Amino acid sequence: MSELFNRGDNGKQAGKKWSVVMTESVMHREPLYLKKWSYDDGVVLKGIEKVWRVTGKKEYFDYIKRNIDNVVNEAGEIFGYKEGTYNIDHLNNGKVLLFLYNETKEEKYKIAADTLWNQMENHPRINEGGFWHKKVYANQMWLDGLYMGAPYLIQYAKEFGKVSSFEDLANQFIIMYKNAVDKKTGLLYHGYDESREQKWADKETGCSPNFWCRSIGWYVMGLVDALEYLPESLEKRAELIEILNKTFEAVSRYQNKDTGLWYQVVDMMDRVGNYQEASGSAMYVYAMAKAVNKGYSDKKYMEIAKKGYAGLVQELMDVDEEGYTSLRNICSVAGLGADNDEKLYRDGSFGYYISEVIKLNDHKGLGAFIQAAAELEL
Repeated sequence: MSELFNRGDNGKQAGKKWSVVMTESVMHREPLYLKKWSYDDGVVLKGIEKVWRVTGKKEYFDYIKRNIDNVVNEAGEIFGYKEGTYNIDHLNNGKVLLFLYNETKEEKYKIAADTLWNQMENHPRINEGGFWHKKVYANQMWLDGLYMGAPYLIQYAKEFGKVSSFEDLANQFIIMYKNAVDKKTGLLYHGYDESREQKWADKETGCSPNFWCRSIGWYVMGLVDALEYLPESLEKRAELIEILNKTFEAVSRYQNKDTGLWYQVVDMMDRVGNYQEASGSAMYVYAMAKAVNKGYSDKKYMEIAKKGYAGLVQELMDVDEEGYTSLRNICSVAGLGADNDEKLYRDGSFGYYISEVIKLNDHKGLGAFIQAAAELEL
């Protein structure tokens, strides 16, 4: 992959690996960016953790700690966190808390991690046992939530002796897959409404109407990360690996053969308005590369990942005169339904997904890219 790490760009970053280049670009632009408890910030910090583990550079560790310390006080209280919202997104940064606790043994990180674990003790569930995405999204599971919650909870369970939770947590992926998979394409619909009450929900299946690139990305990233902490002896482990590979097989069919990238609405590659989306593409690259490296998947997926990675660098990356990088074509956010304002109702249509703001350097894309780059550089 060395040819991807140098495009002849000048400046401070020339000749460095892309994971390092993007990490240092983020640090250069945003020396202290974490102002509240927000899941997308954890995606970036998790990526920088991976780069720190490879390089050992103290400034990367200090950057992670400085940002988390800006929202977690000495008593372990998390700024902006409220358990009663039962928002599964709030668990994602827990992965960074566990990292900092393991490295520093500072009790505040353990207290904050305990707070997030305790949320799940009372978190509402659908009848099959899957966690609601949020309290305001009653009876709904979204693919996004499988990345936000399950890997953190499984890691916590492993490290603090909650082994009786493994089967329940592994089952989150199985419940989501069973209800969201489209038998024709093998792709996963963004959301599932058990009650079928939402306007976006199919009255027979309960599924939302389209395949959103990043939502499937969240799912496969979450699954490959969860497998890292689930014991080999767990009976459901083989089923999870089978689901992972079925999903890889499905999304691989929709990769742009020229650029290696994937589209915002995955299966509508030729439809006017659709575009090659960076964050979802980076998530597929990361998940496939890690799955091959861990022995979960066939080596053919490494070649697919490498092609996608090359597309991210060649098609969607900009480099400034100092050598700092930016990533284009990142969907800012996409969801289903509405928290409060029905005028802003998100119906899951093709038109909705392509209408959401496209951003430069959104953290969801940057974090996924750093994680993908670090995985390919192993």
